[in-house]
Amino acid sequence: MMNICRLWTLLLVFLLAACQRETQVQKANRDKILLVGNSSEPKALDLQLVTSVVESKVLTSLFEGLVGDHPTSDTEMPPGAAVKWEHNEDYTKWVFHLRQGAKWSDGEDLTAHDFAFAYNRMLHPEFPAPYVEMLYFIKNAQEFNKGKVKDFAEVGVKVIDDYTLELTMKEPVPYLPGVTRHFTWFPLPKHAVLAYGKMTEQFTPWTEVGNLVCNGPFVLQSWQLNDHIQVSKNPHYWDAANVKLNGIRFLPVENAYTETRAFLAGQLHTTYRVPVDLMSYMQKNHPQYLKQEPYIGSQFIRTNINRPGLSDVRVRKALSMAIDSKTICATIQRGFEPATSLTPNLGDYRPEPVLTFDPEKARQLLAEAGYPGGKGFPRYSILISSGGSRNVSETVQAMWKEHLGIMLDIRSMDFASYIDTQNKLDFDISIAGWVGDYLDPTTFLHMWTKGNGNNNTGWHSEEYERLLSEAAHSADPAQRLRTFEKAEKLLMDERPILPFAWQARNYLHHSSVKGWHPLLLDNHPWKDVSLEETD
Repeated sequence: MMNICRLWTLLLVFLLAACQRETQVQKANRDKILLVGNSSEPKALDLQLVTSVVESKVLTSLFEGLVGDHPTSDTEMPPGAAVKWEHNEDYTKWVFHLRQGAKWSDGEDLTAHDFAFAYNRMLHPEFPAPYVEMLYFIKNAQEFNKGKVKDFAEVGVKVIDDYTLELTMKEPVPYLPGVTRHFTWFPLPKHAVLAYGKMTEQFTPWTEVGNLVCNGPFVLQSWQLNDHIQVSKNPHYWDAANVKLNGIRFLPVENAYTETRAFLAGQLHTTYRVPVDLMSYMQKNHPQYLKQEPYIGSQFIRTNINRPGLSDVRVRKALSMAIDSKTICATIQRGFEPATSLTPNLGDYRPEPVLTFDPEKARQLLAEAGYPGGKGFPRYSILISSGGSRNVSETVQAMWKEHLGIMLDIRSMDFASYIDTQNKLDFDISIAGWVGDYLDPTTFLHMWTKGNGNNNTGWHSEEYERLLSEAAHSADPAQRLRTFEKAEKLLMDERPILPFAWQARNYLHHSSVKGWHPLLLDNHPWKDVSLEETD
């Protein structure tokens, strides 16, 4: 009898201990470590070898550009590595005055030379930066990158002195400060990069733990592949006294259901997303956690126009018109809006609404292209990332079968392979998306130019690029936007991409996180985030 009582006592003690065991979030609150769901494993932590949001979240904790991000506003431009800046009358020349006394994380001085080195490396013809077009605003940047200009001294990047950087644009860029907040414009530690190889070498050890030198509020502490990346407070950061967190742990949880379970189990402060079919449950049972916020992003289908059939604009339009975007947004991408063009409405920029669901017209176009009722259409595949677009791909697959009589397979890859496969044009059709890097239509329109590292369709148009150039040189802001609208109309008429939704941010967020506010660009400055302890 005593043994049974003792057993029940031990079991009760164990159960009480289990109930009282703190969650990872509670422990992290005490330790001031933010736990962030970050969808996928980053391809790299080299600022100039990546393009996606996944990497940008980590990189903006480690590095800082000329201009900082504001915790509550997308349009306010607080100082970053630069304390002030000015421009000439037509916005073609900008001068940035750097913060004297700013340091790299190894204690070395941060100077204007580090920005010039970064731009030289990214633009160098021998360095395959996939997002190099972000620097094409600079005079002769594209010409240097393409090998037409041989000397970087002819590019519009000039170091006036250690703390003064002059940038000359190829055309008026009144929104340049906002552009420089993107990681492609951040500085690089020349001394650290060159310590592990030549300037133009890829994937050298300079970004490994213990080697990576940075200038942001945090430094790289650990990186275990497919497990986590952890950063800790940078004591050499110029504003270290006001950095509220001791660190951030980024977790690459590709499966949205797994991520939601982890959040509800107290293992994450914030998720990358929440599955659509769980949103009603969260609204009913955990409304305090569910965040639904506007977001400057579009979802679309890329087509590889080098493929037979897909090279015909009638086929591409047929595929587009057979997609019921309203149904997708109502049942799968809840909170999203059906897209009527590529670019979401950006203030005074209003692209013409040209996208419609018209299955009868779609069948007619497909027949005119030589595939009546889908007969003879190639058995192509839809490429998706394993991170979370299967429901969309299966729905589109079903719509095309129902309305056009064609059948496509679904091809799923991990995120890095998914990106690489599109870069190589080794796909037929892919589910894709784009989030604006700054609040101007060029962030959506520039990437469909010839040779752009984010185009990945095989499509380009000289008239399209002429319109982009005409808009860029326009002195009249209203006329500039109208010309961009003409360019977007041309893009939609050709339809190398098939937009179907304008994005929103649907995610889970713990109430212990403070200093986190809704932002269209979702660029939350990590240094302003804090944690409070909870029961």
